[in-house]
Amino acid sequence: MEQRVERNDQDHVLIIEDDERLAELTRDYLEANGFQVTVEADGARGVERIVSLQPDLVILDLMLPGEDGLSICRRARNDYAGPILMLTARTDDMDQVLGLEMGADDYVPKPVQPRVLLARMRALMRRTESGESGGEARLTFNNLVVDSATREAWLEGDRIDLTSAEFDLLWLLASHAGRVLTREEIFSELRGIKYDGQDRSIDVRVSRIRPKIGDDPNHPHRIKTVRSKGYLFVKDG
Repeated sequence: MEQRVERNDQDHVLIIEDDERLAELTRDYLEANGFQVTVEADGARGVERIVSLQPDLVILDLMLPGEDGLSICRRARNDYAGPILMLTARTDDMDQVLGLEMGADDYVPKPVQPRVLLARMRALMRRTESGESGGEARLTFNNLVVDSATREAWLEGDRIDLTSAEFDLLWLLASHAGRVLTREEIFSELRGIKYDGQDRSIDVRVSRIRPKIGDDPNHPHRIKTVRSKGYLFVKDG
C-alpha cells in the first residue's frame, strides 16, 4: 500500500509500515489532527522515500518486508536529518538500543496508543522546529561550537553530523555546562516523560555524541558520567 499526499503548509509525516490496518488507522488519526501523511509499506523503498520526500517526521516500523527498520534508519541518516520515531512490537531493550544507535530519535511500543504517539511526535517536532532554547543562541567551548538557532555544531570548524535528538541532548548539556543534570531532568526536558530507571536511550545518545565532539569514550573530558546521578558537561578551565 502506498499513498502520496501533495505538500502544503501542514507538517508532513511519512509512515513506513507494512501492517495495512495499523497504517490506515494511524494515517486517519494524524490527518484528523492536521498532518499530511504519506504511507509506504515496502521496506525496500524506505530509504528512497525518506530521502526524496524529506518529511517533517518519519514513523518507521522495526520489522518490514524488503529491508528492516534498523537498516533503513542507518542508511537514511546519510541524507535525512529530521526526526525518526521507531515503532517496535518487541519489548527487548536491545532492539530499542540498536534503533537509537542507528539514529532513531525516539521509539513507541506496539500496540500504538494514538494519543501517546501524537504527543511523542509533537515533542520531537517542537524541539526540531524551535530556534533558540532561551539564553544564548551560540555556545563556544575551545574548539567546539554549538548553535541552537541553526541547530548545528562544529568541531575545529568542521560541521558535526548529529541527529536531531543528539543535537537536543548536546544543547541541553552544553547550555547547563558546569552543572550535573540528572537522568530525571533530561528525560523530563527532552521526552516529556518520567525516567523509569530502566531506559538507556540517554546513555546511548551520550555514547554516540562523545566521539563526534572529540571526547574520548573511555576517558571523557567534556561529557562526564556522574555515577548514580546523570551527566556533567565540563566548562572550559
